Amino acid sequence: MTDRGNIGILSPGERSQWVRLRTLILLRWVAITGQIVAITIAQNTLGLQLPLGMCFLAIGTAVIANLLAIFIYPENKRLSEEEATLMLLFDASQLAFLLFLTGGLNNPFALLILTPVTISATALRLRSTLLLGLSAATLMTFVAFVHVPLRDAMGEVQRLPDIFLFGFWVAILIGVAFLAIYAGRVMSEINSMSDALLATQMALGREQKLTDLGGVVAAAAHELGTPLATIKLVSSELMEELGDNPEQRDDAALIREQADRCRDILRSMGRAGKDDLQMRIAPLANVVSEAAEPHQDRGKTVHFEIAAAAGSDPREPSIERRPEIIHGLRNLVQNAVDFAAENVWIEAQWSDDKISVRIMDDGAGYSPHVLARIGDPFMRRRRSPRDKEKRPEYEGMGLGLFIAKTLLERSGAELSFANGYDPFEESTKRPERCGAVVEVVWPRAAITPDPKTAGLALGENQPFQS
Repeated sequence: MTDRGNIGILSPGERSQWVRLRTLILLRWVAITGQIVAITIAQNTLGLQLPLGMCFLAIGTAVIANLLAIFIYPENKRLSEEEATLMLLFDASQLAFLLFLTGGLNNPFALLILTPVTISATALRLRSTLLLGLSAATLMTFVAFVHVPLRDAMGEVQRLPDIFLFGFWVAILIGVAFLAIYAGRVMSEINSMSDALLATQMALGREQKLTDLGGVVAAAAHELGTPLATIKLVSSELMEELGDNPEQRDDAALIREQADRCRDILRSMGRAGKDDLQMRIAPLANVVSEAAEPHQDRGKTVHFEIAAAAGSDPREPSIERRPEIIHGLRNLVQNAVDFAAENVWIEAQWSDDKISVRIMDDGAGYSPHVLARIGDPFMRRRRSPRDKEKRPEYEGMGLGLFIAKTLLERSGAELSFANGYDPFEESTKRPERCGAVVEVVWPRAAITPDPKTAGLALGENQPFQS
């Protein structure tokens, strides 16, 4: 299974360093502009009596903070988590001070206290969001009881009824908690999906590089076949002619042996064929066997069953050898071998319009409570002591199945996951193939060559592009 260290996935702490100072400065300018407009309209249009000096002092403090940040730090400055937290705390405190000067919770703009908490939930870690959430709740509770009364042009105090004031205070507290949890959860899922897609792309890129490398080896084996055969033929003739000279005859024999060794090495390295034009299309059985090959010698028996569906053309189809198909099937086989007791079965079947591959094992199967979530990235579950004893090194996160599912769906397949037994049936009556079952089904046209070009000449092999 792929892990975080191997694919370079960032931890929440590392990701929190991505907040740009310029972004928070821009948001603060927007807030400052809105505060000036709101105070101007309240004073000149609505006739409210506000302590303008203190209000503009609070706004001026935010302006000075922005200007200092602009002149001291470069535009591409990335804030640490502590720096971003302090900036958001400053914004929350500045807004609370303005609310203190303009009626406290009687001012409908008190709702804006949700902004810094939401920003923290989307960009920072949980502890920073908790700090900002508690600070916002404390500040709102303070200004609910301690504030400068909001007076109209006649000097009368404008105040909400107590029941509405209490309701507004409760709504703000609930809003702080809800938005923090909601935004944090959504961003966590987005980040997990982004990391998983990155891992998928890296896996596909790695498989493509292996494909390209195998193509080079296959081409080398093909091109060097004739010279090596000539060397072997000439060395054999020399051995016959040097029968009365043992030393030179041994040298000729050594040349023939080394030629055979070169041939065997090239054949071994390029046995998969990879991206040679002649091997971009291969029989279904060959592709399935190639995908399972790395896991056939891991102590479990892998059985292959290749057959046509009832009433279909019995001739085995050839399919495209795409890296995503090979790597996706390989991950599924790896998962089956990892959890099988002794046996893994791979069934490949075709009909006139579909091609399917089913992978089964005789293990314990998928846990019922995670069966519906299979294919989600970084899906963790609590492992039983029995699981830890059986596989102490395993730290699965669901990433391998996610990569397999994503790559295979990219090739046009549909995947389904199930268990090979009825959970209400006695264990003694379960079938031999009682473990996990994964079925991959492609429309036949999605992975088979175009019939119009299938019989045409392939042309010369093209050099790989760097």
